[in-house]
Amino acid sequence: MRSTSYTLARHLDLFRSLPDAQVQDVLAQARVRTVDEGAPVFAQGAPALRFFLLVEGRLKVMQASPEGRQIIAHWIDPGQFFGLAVALGRNDYPGTALAATRSTILAWPSASWAKLAALHPPLAEAALRTLGGHLQDAFARLREVAAMRVERRIASALLRLLRSSGQHTRAGLQIAFPITRQDIAEMAATTLYTVSRTFSSWENAGVLAVGRRRVVVVNPQMLMRLAGEERGEARTSGSEACRGKRKVLHP
Repeated sequence: MRSTSYTLARHLDLFRSLPDAQVQDVLAQARVRTVDEGAPVFAQGAPALRFFLLVEGRLKVMQASPEGRQIIAHWIDPGQFFGLAVALGRNDYPGTALAATRSTILAWPSASWAKLAALHPPLAEAALRTLGGHLQDAFARLREVAAMRVERRIASALLRLLRSSGQHTRAGLQIAFPITRQDIAEMAATTLYTVSRTFSSWENAGVLAVGRRRVVVVNPQMLMRLAGEERGEARTSGSEACRGKRKVLHP
């Protein structure tokens, strides 16, 4: 008999290359959880007893400095593993995972990761690609903080969100989940005041349309220029990173 986790997750791209019997074996070991918007999946510093897969919804992973300042380390999209402290050789979670929208996740005991990765190499490869992508993003953001003016950092943060989670609307390209100015500030290493001031300027210039927890990019080409992207570079990164119906950013 197929498990509830199988019914929920079999459609994910992650499992399409695996035979059905393998998928059933992997998902039979998972436990389904529903996480309400704003609720944590795990907290920074807590024992890493489980690792997870996001099936539906959206998560953000926060990190706090010793002084208590919060940043958004990265976002988790459906079909991605997260909380894989065990794969990093850690016993605790390096950040706090919060549900940005009501989300459905699968959870496995951390102790089962080594066996699962050995028996199903495509899953291990997918997890390592996700971890590698987060690491590349972290390096890019360090470079941005060191070398970019704050307006460019804000524009770059919006482009990253559009490329992973943008969708067409009648008004333009909308980030496909609720997001606040504070979220953008934490991504761009700046203040809420600066993001609000910048958004107001860009709204007046016809670049954005911003509502409560909603950001629509009316003029993607202008946003790319504000981020300092060359036209050819933007076309390449947009087409490669934005395949599919929801990943729609193009110059």
